[in-house]
Amino acid sequence: MGMIVGEPGAGKTYALRVFSDSLNKALYKVVYFPLSTGTVNDFYRGLAFGLGEEPKTRKVDLFRQIQHAVTASFHERKVTPVFILDEMQMAKDVFLSDLNLLFNFQMDSSNPFLLLLCGLPYLKDRLTLNHNRPLAQRHLLPHQVEPLTKDEVKGYVEHHMRLAGANHPIFTEAATEALAVCTKGYPRLVNKLAVRALLHGFQQKAEQIDANLIRIAAGEYGM
Repeated sequence: MGMIVGEPGAGKTYALRVFSDSLNKALYKVVYFPLSTGTVNDFYRGLAFGLGEEPKTRKVDLFRQIQHAVTASFHERKVTPVFILDEMQMAKDVFLSDLNLLFNFQMDSSNPFLLLLCGLPYLKDRLTLNHNRPLAQRHLLPHQVEPLTKDEVKGYVEHHMRLAGANHPIFTEAATEALAVCTKGYPRLVNKLAVRALLHGFQQKAEQIDANLIRIAAGEYGM
């Protein structure tokens, strides 16, 4: 089991997507589930459907159906199910409690699956509460996604410009530094602000995006 947390726009979902794409499809089956605000039955049905099963009606039948599907996939087809549960900071306590029950195989002696919980940082705080401690104790790989540093913002922007086919620097040094300061290094905001600055640069027929264009774009977004 693992857990990835981070502020909005820090790149959590992108990290999950890269991780998912890196897995050998012949050896792993990814079940992505972002609906953490539904009922426990909704959750069970979603997992059963993601495993390729026709969901049962009763919770007890869904529980057995999911455990059987996971076990069969791992032991018979040699394919490890990978469950990615997103937006888990909004999950109800009963939802988290059922996670601990559902992913208990053979009296906790077998782990025929991978489970990643993803959410905002206060998901970690919720798991420190006494009633969620059994689930928290099973996490082996907690990780917090941090914003980009100034140097990382520069490299991030340059990488995207190369992908777009740029053969010379589009953003000046001062512009990338302004991007880092205005966005605090959050990739989603860097993308948003950089695109807006590029539009202003196009309108002004500028050869490069400078710090002034970044400040104009930032002002429009209230940054």
